[in-house]
Amino acid sequence: MDDHPLVREWLTNLINQQPDLKVCGEAENAPAALTAIPAARAELAMVDLNLANSSGIELIKDLKDLHPGVPVLVLSMHDESLYAERVFRAGARGYVNKRETANKVIEAIRRVLDGKLYIGEKTAEILAGRAMRGQAADRSAIEMLSDRELQVFDKLGQGIGTRQIAEDFHVSVKTVQEYCARIKEKLNLNNATELLREAVRWRESKNSG
Repeated sequence: MDDHPLVREWLTNLINQQPDLKVCGEAENAPAALTAIPAARAELAMVDLNLANSSGIELIKDLKDLHPGVPVLVLSMHDESLYAERVFRAGARGYVNKRETANKVIEAIRRVLDGKLYIGEKTAEILAGRAMRGQAADRSAIEMLSDRELQVFDKLGQGIGTRQIAEDFHVSVKTVQEYCARIKEKLNLNNATELLREAVRWRESKNSG
């Protein structure tokens, strides 16, 4: 599942070149994925965290509930320090950064299909460091946001308004406003203008990194 056709095409070609692997279907958003997986009899789901009008993390949770026999491998450009722990907590069995080589991607697929976890070296170092220091140690305010709060914050950074966010997440505008209020409190921001400015700045810094 990826909302970029070129990425899906690259993955399909890469996987189908392997003698023991085959792509059985693809989707660009969560509803299409949830429909396609049982029909295709998928043995593994590869999920990007950015999907059209939906959240990869929420999709992982839905897959765990609706299709617990289908393990999830995340392939994403997102920073491991912010997202890796979240995807494993949501139920994923592996996390691969899109900057990794094709060989690493195939290695991750085979490992998850074998019933094991796949954790890259950088991700392992991050998770091990946190375990040694304690769950809340050495974390930024952004990292302390809940999954949904982070998703709303990211949407705001993309210039998406609260009404559209509410539609994308299938919640009320009031619920989105409540998320915004909690984000402002956690990030020590005084008003909506500061929230929007911080969200844009964070989004730009994440993309440049």
